[in-house]
Amino acid sequence: MTEPPAPIRTYVRRLGRITPAQERAHSEFAATFCIPFTGAKLDLQHAFGREAPLLIEIGFGMGHALLETATAKPDWNHLGIEVYRPGVGALIKGAVDRGLTNLRVIEGDAVAVLEQGIASASVAQLHIFFADPWPKTKHHKRRLIQAPFVGTAARRLIPGGMLLLATDWRPYAEAMLEVLDAEPLLLNAAGPGAISSRPAERPSTRFERRGVALGHEIADLVYRRIDVDAVSAD
Repeated sequence: MTEPPAPIRTYVRRLGRITPAQERAHSEFAATFCIPFTGAKLDLQHAFGREAPLLIEIGFGMGHALLETATAKPDWNHLGIEVYRPGVGALIKGAVDRGLTNLRVIEGDAVAVLEQGIASASVAQLHIFFADPWPKTKHHKRRLIQAPFVGTAARRLIPGGMLLLATDWRPYAEAMLEVLDAEPLLLNAAGPGAISSRPAERPSTRFERRGVALGHEIADLVYRRIDVDAVSAD
């Protein structure tokens, strides 16, 4: 029997050096902040110890934006998904330093976590900031924002839930617009084919500021999950 093809990864596991402080934070506090993912649906109410609006950030890098949103929204639960271990360590260290209790992290593949671990209509906001644009044509198949993933993401949002994206690679912004505008469950807040102004919910990060210094144009995309029942009732 032929085995199905392995899924195409949208990331590479970078081998950046983890600092002693990041390693120490990971070792000492992973039990508090890290949620194991086995492929089954996650009980996030249990993991956070409360029921609250859920914000997920995919590919949070070193965690700067997620720490800011978790600080600004203490009444929300914040879940970060990342494969980069130094980034996970940095996020945990930042959460400990700030005394945050509303933040958890999954160290793993965001596509699998979203597909298998997150319940439908459970996410109030989904953030994807500066995902790898995979600029070479032969690598476009590795881009995260493609129709199957976008469909999954849309179904995980609650009606009225928001999907926020940002990139400093204009060709990727245009490609994302085409895919996202084609998803029937999502409505472009700026209008079809339009780039949004930067939303207040997106903090500036060092990565973004570095891109601006290099002359890169930042593009924000903002989408809202439509209420299918309300549309059907009209």
